Amino acid sequence: MTGAQIHGVLVVDKPAGPTSHDIVDRVRRVFGERRVGHTGTLDPFATGVLVVCIGKATRLVRFLAEGEKVYEATIRLGFATTTDDLTGEALGPPVEVDVARPAIEAAARALTGTLDQVAPAFSAKRQGGKRLYEVARAGASVEPRTSRVHVASLEVRAVRGSEVDVVVRCSPGTYIRALARDMGAALGVGGHLTALRRVASSGFTLDEAVPADALEPSAIERLKPLASLLPGWPTVILSPREAEQVRHGRPVETGAPPPVDVSATPERVRLVDESNDLVGLGLREQNAGGQVLRADIVLG
Repeated sequence: MTGAQIHGVLVVDKPAGPTSHDIVDRVRRVFGERRVGHTGTLDPFATGVLVVCIGKATRLVRFLAEGEKVYEATIRLGFATTTDDLTGEALGPPVEVDVARPAIEAAARALTGTLDQVAPAFSAKRQGGKRLYEVARAGASVEPRTSRVHVASLEVRAVRGSEVDVVVRCSPGTYIRALARDMGAALGVGGHLTALRRVASSGFTLDEAVPADALEPSAIERLKPLASLLPGWPTVILSPREAEQVRHGRPVETGAPPPVDVSATPERVRLVDESNDLVGLGLREQNAGGQVLRADIVLG
């Protein structure tokens, strides 16, 4: 498909094997659109929700990536690996696992809340201008990199010998394989991630996903238009004159009194025209005369 301008989000159910970039390339070829990106990488062995932004939606990636992620995962207890998952080399011989479920659940509870999480040595975080996985593959020493993350819940669904099935609700930037590593360390037996499926990302779910093997021109019917994105944000409907001001980068003074729920702190809002087309994103501020809208992303 070429020639037509396509703007919106396509939720893809990524299979195990291809990289997230492979899926992006496939979408580029299918729809003939160069501006394609995603809101969060899945490792090649991982599956599930990959939120693919097309056309003007690529300008919204950082906002679409801000919401909670939900994963189904399997942790193998008994030994840790160099990558904290099944793709790495074992850091020692497997040990016999004889850990009761209550102990596993206690370890899971200890890994919830706000955490200073140490990123895996093989990760995309940077050290000296290089990705950590590049440093690690070169055999150089990797400095521990810590990030503040939030794990809303880490639910133990099943314990099958040395394997533990869990469901994780967490903030963006959380490494599930690091949780597997840390659970194994807390239990004194080591651990690593063996399966990972993202079932939701920032409100996008598997129920609306297109299987990767069904990525063809007809999948455009599943495209989420710009106007449907960020539905939880406050929305300001612009008059034709105000929409034109926004499109030209000028602030809009509405003169209307601010709504009662708007604080003195600027509030992020969606800006739509009278046809419900998303014109852009901006900040709503208060002044003595009413509201001022300042767009920082203009979509057209």
